[in-house]
Amino acid sequence: MQKMPHPITIAVVGGTGAGKTTISNAILERVGSNRIAYIPHDAYYKNIAEIPFIQSDVRNFDHPDALDTSLMIEHIKRLQQWQPAQIPIYDFTEYRRTAETQLVQPQPIILIEGILLFAEEDLRDLFDIKIFVDIDADIRFIRRLQRDIVERGRTIESVINQYLTTVRPMHLQFVEPSRRHADVIIPEGGYNHVAIAMVADRIRTMLSDLEKHNSE
Repeated sequence: MQKMPHPITIAVVGGTGAGKTTISNAILERVGSNRIAYIPHDAYYKNIAEIPFIQSDVRNFDHPDALDTSLMIEHIKRLQQWQPAQIPIYDFTEYRRTAETQLVQPQPIILIEGILLFAEEDLRDLFDIKIFVDIDADIRFIRRLQRDIVERGRTIESVINQYLTTVRPMHLQFVEPSRRHADVIIPEGGYNHVAIAMVADRIRTMLSDLEKHNSE
């Protein structure tokens, strides 16, 4: 019996507010969400007590050590072996992982989104397509400010302080340098409809080849 090939594993990376979710949603819509297992890296944040400090009283949520990447690797490998995975659900208002999980079924495409995916070599080795979403820093900051106030109940002062203390320094240290690992760089984020269409077309072609192989 012929062994099934691994699903196509795609990573979408970029700084906070770059448009990663917009790009991911466009791929889900254009390729078909019923054929994609979607995993956000944000779901793998550690509980607040395990988040490293950048100052004596400030936790650094933007460092790779803040994320349980080893668990994500385990889950990606399960999905690549056509096995389901129980993905964590993180509560950003309480900074902790909930007791519930989300069951993700294996699909021919695994789509992973996150800021720090390319900063970890063990993660990079799992990706077939590595996409970096690029957009101006001021736009990224405004988007983060809006999101954290509306969706996570933060104050303007706390968002600005976190951006200056951890988000921006960690972006310069880990995220921006990691773009060199990308196969595709999409400037202007979710506004770049031409690039999104080209990426989606390429994924559909790879998916067609995979499904043809599986049917033989």
